[in-house]
Amino acid sequence: MSQYYPPIRYVVPTHEDGMQLKTILQKRMGVSRKLLSRLKLTEQGIMLNGTRVYISVKVQAGDLVEIRMEQERSNDMLPQPMELHILYEDEHLLVLNKPAGVIVHPTHGHYTDTLANGVVHYWQEKGWNYRFRAVHRLDQETSGVLVIAKNAYIHQHVSEQMIAGTVDKRYVAFVHGRPSMPTGDIDGPIDRDPLEPHRRIVTPEGYPSLTRYRVCETYPSASLVELKLETGRTHQIRVHMLSIGCPLIGDQMYRHPVYSDQERLLDAPEGDADSNLALRSLEPEAATIMRLDGYMDRQALHAASLTLIHPIEGKTMVFTAPLPEDMKSLRSALAQEAGTSFCNTTTLEGEPTE
Repeated sequence: MSQYYPPIRYVVPTHEDGMQLKTILQKRMGVSRKLLSRLKLTEQGIMLNGTRVYISVKVQAGDLVEIRMEQERSNDMLPQPMELHILYEDEHLLVLNKPAGVIVHPTHGHYTDTLANGVVHYWQEKGWNYRFRAVHRLDQETSGVLVIAKNAYIHQHVSEQMIAGTVDKRYVAFVHGRPSMPTGDIDGPIDRDPLEPHRRIVTPEGYPSLTRYRVCETYPSASLVELKLETGRTHQIRVHMLSIGCPLIGDQMYRHPVYSDQERLLDAPEGDADSNLALRSLEPEAATIMRLDGYMDRQALHAASLTLIHPIEGKTMVFTAPLPEDMKSLRSALAQEAGTSFCNTTTLEGEPTE
């Protein structure tokens, strides 16, 4: 007999007496059409009081409705041992603190050394059968909280929360300079750069994109900001912070404009007095920006916290990941340059007061 995950149960209340089972499954238990089709073909997929029934049957108050999903495995992924930083795990969810430099899911030309390979190995070592289902993504060089669903039902429900905007995702980033206001919204449509399709830009023809920010710490040449995504465009935070003149420290793709300004001035005709004067005035700023970028091997961006409603338990769950060591080192370097422990500091989401 096929092995199933633990059943998801629902007891019919008095006011739903006489409802069609299909209505209970879709409207009360939130089973999608796609999953419902799969469950109908599964021997013990849909049970009413322990008996397999048609979904057209009418239920009575006190009836026990159960759905069971067959166990799955990611047989197309090579299991690889990997150190995993587990923040939370139960039979429905796995929440990890993803390190920087690791790709979440195999992609064309990169089939190994991903987080998925490590998770599949971890589950197999435990003797568990799950298919890898990340409910959201983080860029390769972004660290922090990542949520993985252990079955299709959980993936569906967390994804729906993401789409509805009820999942609260907070990031922290060290940026060059300081935003003009201590808090604000960056409302700038994003689309591909027609000259470099792998990059994104803010453009009137782009897709609506909104990032909210709060300045948490300020330094002479940099700031630590907390960011909340209201939309989920590719590279959204990096593109939006560049658009307001505060690109992320260490970001090689969305670099500070001073780099291109310097290159342009260096390419000016020899003896151009105006260009030489502009270059000399630019050099101190450029040196500072390049020095700060040199502290990081990646963009200084970390997914610090994520809040969602547990699909089965119905309770609010908050997952937090501490600031990684490279960003801690950057923070210390900035404080040292400023000659103080921290400058104009406020507590970060999910972080104890220093």
